[in-house]
Amino acid sequence: MTISASQSLDLPALGLSAALHERRLTCTQVMEAALERIDAVNPAHNAIVSLRPREELLAEAGRADAELADGRSRGWLHGFPFAIKDLSEAAGLPCTWGSLLYKDHVSTRDELHVARIRAAGAILIGKTNTPEMGFGSHTTNRVFGPARNAFDTTRSAGGSSGGAAVALSLGLLPVADGSDMMGSLRNPAAFNGVYGFRPSYGRIPNPGAKDLYFSQLATSGPMGRTVADMAALLDTMSGADRFDPLCLDGPLAALKDCAAGGQRARVAWLGDLGGYLPMEPGILETCDQGRAIFAAAGVEVEDLVPEFDMADLWFSWTVLRSFSTGFRLLPLAEDAEKLAMLGPQALWELENRRRITLDDVARATDIRSRWFECLVRLFDRFDALVLPSAQVFPFDVHARWPEEIAGRRMDTYHRWMEVVIAASLVGLPVAAVPAGLSAEGLPMGVQIIGRPRADGETLALAAAYEAAGRKGPFSGLDGKVPVLKQD
Repeated sequence: MTISASQSLDLPALGLSAALHERRLTCTQVMEAALERIDAVNPAHNAIVSLRPREELLAEAGRADAELADGRSRGWLHGFPFAIKDLSEAAGLPCTWGSLLYKDHVSTRDELHVARIRAAGAILIGKTNTPEMGFGSHTTNRVFGPARNAFDTTRSAGGSSGGAAVALSLGLLPVADGSDMMGSLRNPAAFNGVYGFRPSYGRIPNPGAKDLYFSQLATSGPMGRTVADMAALLDTMSGADRFDPLCLDGPLAALKDCAAGGQRARVAWLGDLGGYLPMEPGILETCDQGRAIFAAAGVEVEDLVPEFDMADLWFSWTVLRSFSTGFRLLPLAEDAEKLAMLGPQALWELENRRRITLDDVARATDIRSRWFECLVRLFDRFDALVLPSAQVFPFDVHARWPEEIAGRRMDTYHRWMEVVIAASLVGLPVAAVPAGLSAEGLPMGVQIIGRPRADGETLALAAAYEAAGRKGPFSGLDGKVPVLKQD
């Protein structure tokens, strides 16, 4: 089948890989098409930042073509245009962490998952936009400004992998990396109609992490326009590393046949946790459409509210999150000039860290342990737990963050994303999948939370959901999406 260069950008990543390796497309054609679309689309959305010079990228694509012509492939990503999230270092590229403190920093090394992506053949074209140091699920910073939603440029892209999600949704990238502490692979996936996967903690090693033994809350992960693409990138990024004592090893069961995973599954529908979580009107109704998709996939769905004090979870989360992030922030606080450059989210974490006592950490750790035990018992009855990926639809891009939901005041900059902490706190695998569109045409999604270390099973269930959704009214969420509004 003949494929035009412009069409190549909207192919599933695995399909693009096949076309390149079968020589139905050249790496140069794909790079030219990607750069043309970035030139046309990215100025309105600000998803990709620190873009490398065109001539350098085309020369690198030409070398990738020469390798394929000689029968040499570096991997399934050979010749792919790829932009790394601007919280991860990639040798030769700027890494600002979205912060004025690092606006002139250029990396001299690849982080482990970046090295693996590069080794699989990807051509690193630049970075994807992110909030300052990843704080908050709204991608805006004082270095590059805001990333704007793929469906509506007046709305937030979510975050912190907001630039990655927008670039995927608009076909600027075939697949993308991200990271997730507090929903950063899940919220932007929901806001932009794509897929995100937070793997089990340790699935993607993090050698050199300063908070290695204290937190284990954050992880890198893949994003894609299909579950299979996402699984392929996870496979590239995963694998044990001898410098990370907490990483996982061994194959990911069920990845070879993702589509078979949904049959005879049973999931618990957590909704708004029995009214505990405030939800913007329309969120639950939109996410409830996912029930029909699960039913079409042969999945049994049962409503459930866990028997646990969810306020305890929030206490545990805020203590352990601030305790962890303090390892980076406390040294900055000793320098008045650097302190003045920090945004309100980082300052909140810093002040909260200063208030934390050892008794707080002990109580937070006990809560986390009890919550894990509660979930393990639930997984005796269910294959997965499901709830919305966010508590609000994409909001005004100029807002700092949602300060009120359904009449309830948000008491922190991140309280509006409390819906994601159930899995993050205990390192469970989570697939973020699209659910549907609001009355205004804004996307929303749901989280599929899997058993401990059951990454393959969780992806398989997500793939079954995806296949069922493509047969129904939600198929329009796949691939390139329309821009509904611009300001």
